[in-house]
Amino acid sequence: MNMEALKKHAAALFHVHLTEHQLKQLMLFEEELLRWNANINLTAISDSDGVRSKHFLDSMSTYPLLKERTVRSVIDVGTGAGFPGLVIKLLLPEIKLTLVESVGKKLQFCEHICTQLGFTNVTFVNARAEEVGQEARHREQYDVAIARAVAQLPILVEYLVPLVGLNGIVVAQKGESGPAEAQKAEYAIRVLGGHLRQLIQINVPEVVEDRYLVVIDKIATTHDRYPRRVGMPAKRPLLPE
Repeated sequence: MNMEALKKHAAALFHVHLTEHQLKQLMLFEEELLRWNANINLTAISDSDGVRSKHFLDSMSTYPLLKERTVRSVIDVGTGAGFPGLVIKLLLPEIKLTLVESVGKKLQFCEHICTQLGFTNVTFVNARAEEVGQEARHREQYDVAIARAVAQLPILVEYLVPLVGLNGIVVAQKGESGPAEAQKAEYAIRVLGGHLRQLIQINVPEVVEDRYLVVIDKIATTHDRYPRRVGMPAKRPLLPE
């Protein structure tokens, strides 16, 4: 997939109309990602076609959902090499973005690429999601909490829902297991103060499996016992007795 094809797919599928400046930013992002990835394990995807479809376009799939509401702040948990957060920032440069990543070298890459792309108003947090969710400066402070390929949904919602303020949303990017995970997570979502709004099926060119956006509305304040201490959400997910 060349950059012209990426531009056409972005417009046709997600109503993203990339400018020449944004295309140049994406090209630089790709070059730096592949250069760093040769020495540091940032992503399993190590070719340009994969980066453009499985990272760039997949991240852009969130754009229509975010564009339909007023979004001032986004937190991307388990961002890895900056997906989807840095692509969202490229499309919506006015947002305040926080990137959470427990692996320091991956966060260093994110800091580097933000400098290269001229991004401002980005905060980098080298910590586990459970720790971030209990910090006053992050807890219930965001319009949107988002994550991709981090954990099964009953676990992931305990990371994300506490970070979102009332009337905010959680967006989980999921593969073909999305509908089953959403059903399994309904109890946890309710306990944490959320409401499962919808699943949006996404088709990404050159990605074989179905993709879903799981969208959760924050309708009540999260009890201060959540998220539990590091490791507990994964060890004992919130499931009905």
